[in-house]
Amino acid sequence: MQIETTSLPGVLILTPARHGDARGFFAESWNRRTLSAAGVDLPEFVQDNHSMSARAGTLRGLHYQAPPHAQGKLVRCGRGSLYDVAVDARRGSPTYGRWEGVELSFENGRQLWIPPGFLHGFVTREDDTEIVYKCTDYYDNASDGAVRWDSLGIDWGAADPILSDKDRAAPAFADWQSPFEVTA
Repeated sequence: MQIETTSLPGVLILTPARHGDARGFFAESWNRRTLSAAGVDLPEFVQDNHSMSARAGTLRGLHYQAPPHAQGKLVRCGRGSLYDVAVDARRGSPTYGRWEGVELSFENGRQLWIPPGFLHGFVTREDDTEIVYKCTDYYDNASDGAVRWDSLGIDWGAADPILSDKDRAAPAFADWQSPFEVTA
């Protein structure tokens, strides 16, 4: 597995090896021992999510779950392609408010590890795009929140994205009080 660091501390790009032949390919998308041997120890995953967006230009985010149910996410694209974004939302972090965006697709097989304390969002590049992700905590409705997608200068590559009512009504980053802090 190829492991790349990003400009945000703790946010990683993981690219599993694909073993292919005329039938297709096989890839091991998650293996704790392989990552530990490479010096990467991720928390335990307790929930898997699978989302499908019917139309290109569907934007979901920027989402988070507040403590004590903050979630880390290991995100990959099962079909199609998307632009995936993590934003450092940890008060006191030297990279607070900075973001990192990565193209994830069925073709490139890349995954993005987003630790707890980061906002997460994505925009689909193709119709019928599927996103699959592992979470480190269970969904908790009372902890669920969002920050406005266009309040951080992120170039989503979608001029008029398809949004949910929740995402359209979310507060701007500058008007939002982050529930996250840098931990030792």
